Amino acid sequence: MGVVFVGILLLYFFNNPSNSRYFPQCPFLTATGYYCTGCGSQRALHDLLHLDIIGVAKHNLLFFPAFLLIAYHWVRSYAPAKGKESLPDLIYHPKTPMVLFIIITLFTIFRNINLYPFTLLAPE
Repeated sequence: MGVVFVGILLLYFFNNPSNSRYFPQCPFLTATGYYCTGCGSQRALHDLLHLDIIGVAKHNLLFFPAFLLIAYHWVRSYAPAKGKESLPDLIYHPKTPMVLFIIITLFTIFRNINLYPFTLLAPE
């Protein structure tokens, strides 16, 4: 699994999804003309691998919290047991799914509103 993960990271490091025809287009955007929650994530990953934080924010602002949430889950689940007790279990809290659903829904709605400041949420 680790080899596949590293392979994907290398693919995104050496190939810019903005300039390559090998990366899939968003089916939701293609079908509806509206941005989904994940639109711009491929370009954001490429920018993150090149340490272009501004580029990540321009392509998908939700990429940062999602990345941090995955990292938190990894540390909480797979890190050595020392100090793990001090980390609160936020991911498996009963209210977490509803909070995430509301954030994702609002983000998707707001990034499709064609008025400033909501246009800043649309991927460039």
